[in-house]
Amino acid sequence: MTKLAVIGAGVMGETVFSGLLRAGWAPDDITVTARRPERRTDLAERYGVRTADNATAAAEAEIVVIAVKPADITGVLDEIAPVITPATLVASLAAGVTTDLIEARLPAGVPVVRAMPNTPAQVDQGMAAVSGGRHADAAQIDLVAGLLTATGRVTVLPEKYQDAVTAISGGGPAYLFLVVESMIEAGVHLGLPRQTASELVVQTIYGSATLLKESGDHPAVLRERVTSPAGTTAAALRVLEDHKLRAAFLGAMEAARDRGGQLAEAARANSRPAPEDRHS
Repeated sequence: MTKLAVIGAGVMGETVFSGLLRAGWAPDDITVTARRPERRTDLAERYGVRTADNATAAAEAEIVVIAVKPADITGVLDEIAPVITPATLVASLAAGVTTDLIEARLPAGVPVVRAMPNTPAQVDQGMAAVSGGRHADAAQIDLVAGLLTATGRVTVLPEKYQDAVTAISGGGPAYLFLVVESMIEAGVHLGLPRQTASELVVQTIYGSATLLKESGDHPAVLRERVTSPAGTTAAALRVLEDHKLRAAFLGAMEAARDRGGQLAEAARANSRPAPEDRHS
């Protein structure tokens, strides 16, 4: 029996199963699905994994990872529900989609775990948060967390925090990439060659993150160490404060959190009533 099925081999689905392969999983133990035949062929050739349609992959798996867009999840659940049993562990990576919505589309008693990883998992530096649904026990939650540790760090927390997690670490790489992009453009504006500006900024971001992690110091303490009174850094920080940088980040992350709730509502609105025999 295939141990793992990844339904939807987009960016995050591929990130998860490729990380497991790097961690020592055998390709024969993983089945992946994708809409386009050429995508399935590419994945099979590059990774040696099995490919199948959604229902076949789910029927053969002990663990089913659903890595599709929120708008597509109810359709996928309807496809796989007839072959899912309470012995199957289902993990969802769909932003904003709650475990109770997923449980309502599957047979009664199926354990569901919700997870939110992020794209640095592609280089085994991801940050993921995992939450269990009504039927998932501690061992099953730990099992999903263990899968994701192949690509970075994992924290387990109550599901009520998942929309905030999506706003912070789920979207966080995009915010930081925007900061990096802006700093590079500023360097070019100041007269630096683009390649030089890029090298300066990327290494500064990497080194700063490493210092923050390894020192254990509060970011405010580290910021103050760089900021001499009336110096160049102080002048730059004053401009950022004048532009209400902190308020902008707060507003952005509140918007991301709220959007997670909207995605869940949209998924519910697109959902057809679940057949009664799934809950018998």
